[in-house]
Amino acid sequence: MDASTARVRFSELRRQGGRVSAAELDEIWAGLDTVRPEEILGEWRGSALDTGHPLNGQLDRVRWYGKTFVTRTDAKPLICRNDTGELYSNTALGKGEASLWVVEFRGESTATMVYDGQPVFDHFKRADDDTLMGIMNGKNVPADGPFFYFVLERVA
Repeated sequence: MDASTARVRFSELRRQGGRVSAAELDEIWAGLDTVRPEEILGEWRGSALDTGHPLNGQLDRVRWYGKTFVTRTDAKPLICRNDTGELYSNTALGKGEASLWVVEFRGESTATMVYDGQPVFDHFKRADDDTLMGIMNGKNVPADGPFFYFVLERVA
């Protein structure tokens, strides 16, 4: 799948909602362009892609809002809302914060958030100028998954 087709299909899947096949998301991922850490600095609103992964629904319970990449060495993976609706970095759940690196995943080097306190990696690819597709990976995840898939939209 080329990048243009991958972007269109990703947009369609997001609009339709509901359960999405991990295999189809993998095909889309393969077609999307990689990104550099400096290209994704800023605040991002997040949402999960429902593949039936055990994490689906869990982030809603902690009122996950998204991620913030202040600098390459200051990344906040779990921006959540507190009881009054204010945003905060949930360092307890994330076991710290994170940093941005370029890491090879599936044969491509792309921007990846490396968590400080646990063996978790969030790999990113560009769906469009203001949208990223993410795949959460980690030490205890088999090479073929199951992975947690998500979307980040740049906050204006």
